[in-house]
Amino acid sequence: MPLIDHALDLLIRHDMAGFVQLFAEDAVAEFPFAAPGRPERLEGRAALADYLRDYPNLLDIREVAAKTVHQTTDPEVSIAEFELAGVAVATQKPYRLRYIVVLTVRDGLIRRYRDYWSPLAVADVLGVPGV
Repeated sequence: MPLIDHALDLLIRHDMAGFVQLFAEDAVAEFPFAAPGRPERLEGRAALADYLRDYPNLLDIREVAAKTVHQTTDPEVSIAEFELAGVAVATQKPYRLRYIVVLTVRDGLIRRYRDYWSPLAVADVLGVPGV
């Protein structure tokens, strides 16, 4: 199973510990469109685990509604476009959001993860201003 498919499957199963194990110890996760007050960069697997700890309490992701993976001229870099659907736990509102992620993978682990999603687009559905 390709790494992005495995990662998305773990999100659907709410297995955040398993998801985080796909990352190298010194991996870097970047969120270029982070909401004010939220991290734009996380360094290391432990920081990512802390950041994602409450994710299943916020979002009940139930399906990958769409997915396309683009290979690049660099064999370590892929670009994944996907759409996740589910329910916001606190509000019980439907959740559906598109993501674009640039992955750098070496030795079977994610080394760099740039996540181009819009936290502001889901503020209302989560019931949290500015996420």
